[in-house]
Amino acid sequence: MEIVRLKRTSRILSGHPWVFSNELATSPKIYEPGSLLELRDGKNNFLGIGYINPHSLIAIRVITRNKENIDRDFFRKRILHAVEYRNRFLKDTDSFRVIYSEGDNLPGLIVDKYDRCLSVQFLTLGMERWSEIIIDVLDMIFSPSVIVLRNDSSARLLEGLKIEKKILKGTMDGYPVIFEDSLRFEVDPLSGQKTGFFLDQRENRMAFSRLIDGGKGLDLFCYTGAWGIHMAGKGADVIGVDESDYAISQAMKNAGMNGLSERCGFIKTEVFDYLKKEISKGSRYDFIVLDPPAFVKSKSKLREAMKAYRAINSNALRLLEAGGLLATSSCSYHMSRELFTEVLRLAARDAGRQVRVIGMRSQAGDHPVLLSVPETEYLKCVFLIADP
Repeated sequence: MEIVRLKRTSRILSGHPWVFSNELATSPKIYEPGSLLELRDGKNNFLGIGYINPHSLIAIRVITRNKENIDRDFFRKRILHAVEYRNRFLKDTDSFRVIYSEGDNLPGLIVDKYDRCLSVQFLTLGMERWSEIIIDVLDMIFSPSVIVLRNDSSARLLEGLKIEKKILKGTMDGYPVIFEDSLRFEVDPLSGQKTGFFLDQRENRMAFSRLIDGGKGLDLFCYTGAWGIHMAGKGADVIGVDESDYAISQAMKNAGMNGLSERCGFIKTEVFDYLKKEISKGSRYDFIVLDPPAFVKSKSKLREAMKAYRAINSNALRLLEAGGLLATSSCSYHMSRELFTEVLRLAARDAGRQVRVIGMRSQAGDHPVLLSVPETEYLKCVFLIADP
């Protein structure tokens, strides 16, 4: 294994797994892309083992701090450790994120389990070089009926990798159906967003639904209807809004599977426009869910994104009845918890509403956050109540 020396080590010594090219003592271009390297400091002290891609924004990603062989047994142990973590902290679910990249010390690897189906993403060149071994280990551990490769993330383009989707094992004769707090949801692992379903909001959906007892609700950016269906299951009448034909169709199907079609209506339209029309009509709701896609993909777009989050939250607050509830989220990493809280404060001021925070939440437990890697925490979910 070749050795690469670092001229700056503070990031690595703090426990972070990323090394940028300007932290290296030599050019990263002299190393084979995707190869494993032993990292050492200027005094020849061992720092860890990582894989390199000189064409990526992140030159090296550390996969171990120990001197050990990187082979099939290494990945088997890492994956089993991740499974044991889920078995300890997740209850009453057959579907969860098995591997969460850096959060499970396997940077560049995402694995989601939907009942008997595994959906796998390789986001980096260094991890993709081990794809055959990793797939084989996953197959041995879970014995799934279907394994889907979802290598369609735009992050792969930054690594010089091609975009592709395919079934590696089994056939997709029917989509997997997963359970979430007694409710059933059909998941499309091939065509759905991300790997098919937003598992990261599972605990937030269940927690918010427990605050609901009838009433009239609005589920904005509803995707396949999970938030709204949870609320309808508590006796509420809910309207879901999304601009995707696919999402609306799947949401209607999921509502029907749970016997909640009469309580759930879905509208295909643009959410910002819908909110403005509802405000002009003087509509009011007892609770609203606002779960938009990431408005900010890079730090340079943060100011623009803050304006969008402020506007949409302000309009949502204008529609709330006195004592109404708002569950609002941001999945943008660059929108910190502090910034998001400030945006919500400004949105409430714009709407002329006094609001109280009744819950500050994050992503589900199968998306573990490493304290040494702030980037592993991206989801902010805040529960608010509008005072009279």
